[in-house]
Amino acid sequence: MQYKSWQINRRAFLRGGGVAIALPYLDCMSWGKTKDTGALPKRLVVSYIAYGVYEPRTKDGSHHDWNWWPCKDPGPLTFNKSSEPFAPLKDSVSYLQGLEHAGGLGMGGHSSGDVFATGADMTGNEKTNNISIDQVAAKVNGHLTRYASLVLGTEGGTGSYGSAKTLSHYGPGRPIPSMHKPQEIFNRLFKPYAGKGVDQVRASLKRESSVLDLMLEDAHRLKRQIGKSDQSKMEEYLDSLRALEKRVERTSEWTHQPLPSVDTKGLNLEVSHKDPEEYTRCMYDLLYLAFLTDSTRYATLMLESEHSSGSEMWNYANYVLGYKGATHDIAHKRPPESGKWDNWRAKQHAYFLERMKNTPEGNSNMLDQTVVVWGSAHPHASHSNKNYPIQVAGGNALGFNHGRLHSFEEERKIPLANLFTSILNAVDVPTKKFADSTGEISELRS
Repeated sequence: MQYKSWQINRRAFLRGGGVAIALPYLDCMSWGKTKDTGALPKRLVVSYIAYGVYEPRTKDGSHHDWNWWPCKDPGPLTFNKSSEPFAPLKDSVSYLQGLEHAGGLGMGGHSSGDVFATGADMTGNEKTNNISIDQVAAKVNGHLTRYASLVLGTEGGTGSYGSAKTLSHYGPGRPIPSMHKPQEIFNRLFKPYAGKGVDQVRASLKRESSVLDLMLEDAHRLKRQIGKSDQSKMEEYLDSLRALEKRVERTSEWTHQPLPSVDTKGLNLEVSHKDPEEYTRCMYDLLYLAFLTDSTRYATLMLESEHSSGSEMWNYANYVLGYKGATHDIAHKRPPESGKWDNWRAKQHAYFLERMKNTPEGNSNMLDQTVVVWGSAHPHASHSNKNYPIQVAGGNALGFNHGRLHSFEEERKIPLANLFTSILNAVDVPTKKFADSTGEISELRS
């Protein structure tokens, strides 16, 4: 968005004597507000960790220091060794026990990550996923930003059924490839024209639009000539063409808005997977910058896939802990290895949450305006698809109340999709039902 003469960047600093102090949020920094309502952006993130989390049981019934769950009993949060990085964020995080997607129960422990963001019914012979929560939001409000959504993953691509490398799905059978190379992600966000002038880009988009018009015309003509069994396939093809058409129109519209200027100091876009902490934080930093510049408001981040034997993820625990074995294997070991691994992952996510919390927005901060789901689709060792480890953070300015461990087990059992319904309504995406939801979670949101 173009600055007015009286506007300044909300990342501005007062500088003097070699010291830089961040300015508070001022009215003249309001370039991040929506053009229509003047309201601050409302965002959502779904972040996934693979191979479950560690949930050891003690003989005396006490709560283990290395248990992923921060405390034993529902109620106010206390933090153990595994969850310690979130202690400073106590008023911004909640833990939810007993939630899962019924549609993923029959998939196997290392496959249910496929439906983590969709809640799709995969219990039968259906092999196509459904729409993910980020794409539901993007369809409604994605036009407010340069990019409708941001789909990230540490391995890239889509993977395959039972071995997904992405959390995001347009709809039945259409996964969205995740981006995993920091430099390419940065260029896509902040240098999308690949060195071309704006006039060149607009001319190219105009040509693409003309070609798509012809293709749609031919496809409609062909559809009238084929049988019913082929018409459904043709409709899927038409949907793809329409999606391309909308993307071209959208890109063309945004060429009339200047690209945001981003300071890359301290951002290593050439980072290697052999440095897992720097790589993971770089991915989080890119997501943070996308929000800071209001380039998008909806994102998914698949930090690890459930089938990473062909990538460096397989060696992450070795690089991080000096553990002699594959990252997957640590799921079946005893503490301290498993607990230390969970603690390391918690540190990376807490880094992202704290960075947002330390970024003022209006009378609150970026984290208060953003709901972040972080978790996995099965606990360690058991390969069960029940009782996903789920943490929800942020959204305090959107009605979310935090600082507690909630239990939704036995007679209080509800679907994980109820959480997604609550989040969608909180970010101004009116939703009565998502997947198998039965309502909202009133305990989380006032």
